[in-house]
Amino acid sequence: MNKKLIAIDLDGTTLNQDSMITAKTEETLKKAINAGHYVSIATGRPFRMSYQFYQQLQLKTPMVNFNGALVHIPNQRWAGEKETSINRDIAFEILAQKKQLNLNFIAAENRETFFIDSLDFFDEKIFASTRPGQKNILSPKNLTTDPTSLLVRTEKRFAEQVSTELTRQFGDYVDVRTWGGPMAILEIVSKGIEKAKGVHQIANYLEIEQKDVVAFGDEHNDLELLEYAGWGVAMANGTEQLKGVANDITEQTNQEDGLAAYLEKLLKL
Repeated sequence: MNKKLIAIDLDGTTLNQDSMITAKTEETLKKAINAGHYVSIATGRPFRMSYQFYQQLQLKTPMVNFNGALVHIPNQRWAGEKETSINRDIAFEILAQKKQLNLNFIAAENRETFFIDSLDFFDEKIFASTRPGQKNILSPKNLTTDPTSLLVRTEKRFAEQVSTELTRQFGDYVDVRTWGGPMAILEIVSKGIEKAKGVHQIANYLEIEQKDVVAFGDEHNDLELLEYAGWGVAMANGTEQLKGVANDITEQTNQEDGLAAYLEKLLKL
C-alpha cells in the first residue's frame, strides 16, 4: 500500500465530546504512523489550543491551524512556513459595530496569544486555560500587529445575518466561516484561506500524491479539504452538506472512536 497522508480535523472528528483524544484513537493513529503513513492535524483551532494533541500523538509533520491561515512545523524553523494575516483595522471596524451586529464578543488571535473586547465572555475552551488580563483586551494599544484570525460570537438566530453583513462589508479581504458546536461563533480569516490549501502544501512537502491523501472532517470548514483529498471521509456526526461531498462516511461518531475504527479497516492496521 502507498504511503498515505492522513489529514485529521480535531473538534467533532478526532476529539470526543470532552475535547480529548481517547486511548483507542491515539493508539490507532500511532499504529498508522508506525506502518509508514503520515498523520497531520488540520484544524480551525489556534496553535496554542491544539499543540497538546500534536504532542500527545508525537507528531513531527507540519500542521494547519486557523483553517489554513497558519501552516507550520511546531518548534522548528521550516522554509515552508506560511502565516497569512488580516489587516488589524478590520477588527476595530467590527468592534465599532458591535451593537448593530448583535455580537457578544470580538476577539483577535495570532499564534501566541489572543485579544478579546470583553472579559465577560472569556471561555477557556476557546482561548486558553490561563485567565486573561488587561493585556488581553482588544484595543489599538494592545493589538499592535495584524492578527491571523478574528472570532465573533453572536446568538444562533443572528448568525446568518452577521455572516452576510460581514461578507458584504469586508468580503474583498476576508472569508467568514461558521464554527461547529452549540455556540454561534464565526471565524474570519484572510480571503481564500482554507484547510485544503494547507494540506496540499504539506502533501507536496512530504511527497505524497493527492490520490494518497485521506482526510477526515465533520463541519463545513472541512468541505474543500474532503473535496481535495483522494479519499475524503465525513464523520457519522458530520453535517449533511459534508456527507454530500465525501467519498465515505464513518459508521461511528466521534464519541465512539469513529475515525479509529474506520482507519483500522482502511489501512488494515
